[in-house]
Amino acid sequence: MTIKPSPFRLRIEDADIADLRDRLARTRFPDQAPGDAWAYGTDVGYLRKLTEYWRDGFDWRAEEAALNAFPQFRVPLEGIDLHYLHVKGVGPDPMPLLLLHGWPGSVFEFLDIIPRLTDPARFGGDARDAFTVVAPSLPGYGLSFSPGQRRFGVPEMADCVAALMHDVLGYARYGAQGGDWGAAVTSRLGYAHADRLIGIHINLMMAAGRDASAFANPTEEERRYLSELAHWTREETGYQWIQGTRPQTLAFGLTDSPAGLAAWIVEKFRAWSDCGGDVESAISRDRMLADISLYWFTGAIGSSFWPYYARLHGSAILPPGDTISVPTGYAQFPREILKPPRTAAARVFTDIRRWSIMPRGGHFAALEQPALLADEVRAFFRELR
Repeated sequence: MTIKPSPFRLRIEDADIADLRDRLARTRFPDQAPGDAWAYGTDVGYLRKLTEYWRDGFDWRAEEAALNAFPQFRVPLEGIDLHYLHVKGVGPDPMPLLLLHGWPGSVFEFLDIIPRLTDPARFGGDARDAFTVVAPSLPGYGLSFSPGQRRFGVPEMADCVAALMHDVLGYARYGAQGGDWGAAVTSRLGYAHADRLIGIHINLMMAAGRDASAFANPTEEERRYLSELAHWTREETGYQWIQGTRPQTLAFGLTDSPAGLAAWIVEKFRAWSDCGGDVESAISRDRMLADISLYWFTGAIGSSFWPYYARLHGSAILPPGDTISVPTGYAQFPREILKPPRTAAARVFTDIRRWSIMPRGGHFAALEQPALLADEVRAFFRELR
């Protein structure tokens, strides 16, 4: 039986927007610890200004309208209602492309890059490079969440979006691109659904390079990376441990306090973007708040933690020792959180066709550098058409 999607349009109730503003007005702020402003987490002064703008200046309806400018749908899959954008390409033979976000992201990451992928000629590119883009909200994230639904790790997410592409939309073969958990899901698709993948493109190497013990007799490049990995593990992974071990406890505070939710997320936007310490120089304040607001209005922050819990409790992208053999492209942005060397990646990805060192940008590539990422994705898949 054919599964039929239903058209979807986002509309947050006026009462929910008013409630958010009321809660923001009653925020209790902590004191600022002595020392550098961001040394111990989110700066109190910055968050005060951000929440004031969120309450009195931010136009949710404008961001909502920007999302609603794209065709959206929901479809029952794997026990949930999966939300996705489905934007047809403008070109002679658009390739289907699955576009996958991560944490703490959402489909708001893609509003600037989707037109560059679906209509490249509009931006000075070649119409023959056009894609038809399918951009789901990952299961458990944003508009693919409702209270009490089942939780998804990376393998289950991959199976769900694979069913969307093949069983619902009828694409026999397609490409996939992702960052953060989207890169993990994309990699899993290349492993578990290889027969349907034209190729995969990622901008975070999640399936390789995380095990320091795998580097026997490391090269100089590998030693530099191992030093970065050690620093990351020591100083930057606290969020992973709490989200991966006690996600329910953390969810209480972030579901009840919009300022707490913003503090938790904005610290990652700042730390992981190529912003030189000024997050709004890399990611616009309105688009950042649109993303945070979506987590708030949907109440999905707790379920968004689940891939961390699943990973720490045995859910792997692929079994140890196995490899991914589909054609692979990788864009390494300079302010990405971890940048494994190609030698490490090649142990897992056995058909790397493109390895690009990008001139600028960070973890949120589609938000920070939509033109650069779109050009890179088009260049990779051009050779596979």
